[in-house]
Amino acid sequence: MTTPSPPAAPRGSVTVHHGDNLDVIRNFPDASFTLIYLDPPFNTGRMRERSVERARATVPEAPAGVVRRGFHGREYERLRGDLRTYDDRFDDYWGFLEPRLEEAWRLLAPDGTLYLHLDFREAHYAKVLMDALFGRENFLNELVWAYDYGAKTRRRWPTKHDTILVYVKDPDRYWFDSDGVDREPYMAPGLVTPEKAARGKLPTDVWWHTIVPTTGREKTGYPTQKPEGILRRIVQASSRPGDRVLDFFAGSGTTAAVAASLGRNAVLVDDNPAAIEVIRRRIPDAELVTSVPLEQVARSDAALEPLP
Repeated sequence: MTTPSPPAAPRGSVTVHHGDNLDVIRNFPDASFTLIYLDPPFNTGRMRERSVERARATVPEAPAGVVRRGFHGREYERLRGDLRTYDDRFDDYWGFLEPRLEEAWRLLAPDGTLYLHLDFREAHYAKVLMDALFGRENFLNELVWAYDYGAKTRRRWPTKHDTILVYVKDPDRYWFDSDGVDREPYMAPGLVTPEKAARGKLPTDVWWHTIVPTTGREKTGYPTQKPEGILRRIVQASSRPGDRVLDFFAGSGTTAAVAASLGRNAVLVDDNPAAIEVIRRRIPDAELVTSVPLEQVARSDAALEPLP
């Protein structure tokens, strides 16, 4: 007799905010999200000056006499100064990202988890600064997403991975559901029992997963779209049905598409009209909240690749 599968969780809701993400998320209440996934610009040298200047203007100065302690007791501002000496673009990128990370930490629930998705350009700086901002004891994992697609240089080892840094609000309370994560095949199934081989193994901290195929059903036409398989693993592990999930660099809306299908309630934020249009087409039942003129929301379909 076959055991019936448990009923699927009801589809979650999706709310999309069109506006500057720092302005929007500052209005959200404390500790209101179990999972926050962030896929910010990767600092490829094409940083938007308007956003950088705005972020600089909104970073509060520390009160006189107050010393912020961070990594191994070092003064936080001294740490920032040290990092500036290694990269003259440091102030531009982290002046943009740091206040948004601080807001994300405020919004994270006591049992919540924050995932920051970067590549080789900033991941090393991010680890040191997030240790200082959040506490090294709250670091959970460095995930490596490895893929093998696209052009490859012959002048160095081809760069084919991203880094996802994982921090938890409280190392004694965070939610992690290893049983809820889709399993993957053993590389040597003959070395384990047939029962284990049939079930598959829990993924490690190195994830082999293709990028979004150019002709696949997921393809939206958005240039920085991430595959659903990556987000599915994150949502399954670090949230429960009914939990709230936040992504304020929403892009193509993959976080919400996956979260809603798994019964989570997703909140997205993006100020790019192209991203908003892709999300509206991809998730037609999403609620749109806009803080920009409506004429800026609309975008010609001709400017985007058609959805399959």
